[in-house]
Amino acid sequence: MSVVHEQQSDGEVGPDAASGARVPVINLGLDGSGGDADVVRAVGAACENSGFLVVTGHGIPGDVIRAMRAQTARLFEETDEFKARLGADPADPLFRGFVAGRVEMMQAFTVNALEPVDAEQLPPDVDETLTLPNKWPPIPGFQEAYTAYLAAVDGLARWIMRVFASCLRLPQGWFDDSFTPHMSSLTANYYPAQPTGPAPGRLRKMAHRDWGALTILHRDENSGGLQVHDRDGQWVEVPDVPDSFVVNIGDLMAIWTNGDWSSTVHRVVNPSAEEAHRERYSVAYFFQPSPAAMIAPVPGYVGPSATPRHEPVRADAYFAAQRRRAFILQRVMEGRVPEAG
Repeated sequence: MSVVHEQQSDGEVGPDAASGARVPVINLGLDGSGGDADVVRAVGAACENSGFLVVTGHGIPGDVIRAMRAQTARLFEETDEFKARLGADPADPLFRGFVAGRVEMMQAFTVNALEPVDAEQLPPDVDETLTLPNKWPPIPGFQEAYTAYLAAVDGLARWIMRVFASCLRLPQGWFDDSFTPHMSSLTANYYPAQPTGPAPGRLRKMAHRDWGALTILHRDENSGGLQVHDRDGQWVEVPDVPDSFVVNIGDLMAIWTNGDWSSTVHRVVNPSAEEAHRERYSVAYFFQPSPAAMIAPVPGYVGPSATPRHEPVRADAYFAAQRRRAFILQRVMEGRVPEAG
């Protein structure tokens, strides 16, 4: 039986959490038999309300997670010179490789599911830089551990998308074709300890929304600090549940659902003085469609009397526009250009 709880802003657990302050904890029950109607109802309610959920019973083997975590720690323990050799190519729109935050207190390393061999499955007008090769670090066992984890979390993402389809009263496989091949990114985040404290206005990760369909986040045992901005305008801590993943919907689901499912602003705040000596790791899987996928409100979901709120957009054009906005925002935060208005 699947179990659903609501995490309230005061830390209590119960089914009557105050509106706007809940991040549900849902047992997916992935023991080989798949989900049930309770899971579909709970996931649908989470997507309509907070846009965030914590999932247990996800079915990803512990040894796959542990191997990925060990290799992640090994990577970020390497020297700055080592990591610089893995630096992301400025021409790569999918940021494969190592990136150090300029206005955030973090470092990141990304690999992407879209490989050069996938180019032949895409239309000729798709930007060829989307299929650049990954920059695997020369660490024994790293690529194998990450490849195994990538496959496992990809399977979970596809299963959740089928749950989403059921929530929207669509055939379970309705979204499948949009993710063949897909440009999903796996990004490892490292937040160094803060023995001297951050500069004013700097956070470990600034407030943002995710761009894709959904994100599956693994956090280590020092996982405090992830907050979501609820409908009451309050920052709410995402509950820390053993052997779980945090799942949140991205902006693409707002297009597919004609605005009914909205992504939620979230951030990673700095640790308290008592916890400032701790490093923090997280690994996020951003499930993103094929560059050639057309994204538009689901047929029939808008309703005969409703007006579509979003124009159809091809995925590669959508992500290119999001990257341009992010670039401008970063320059504003760095003080390089004046803010509009």
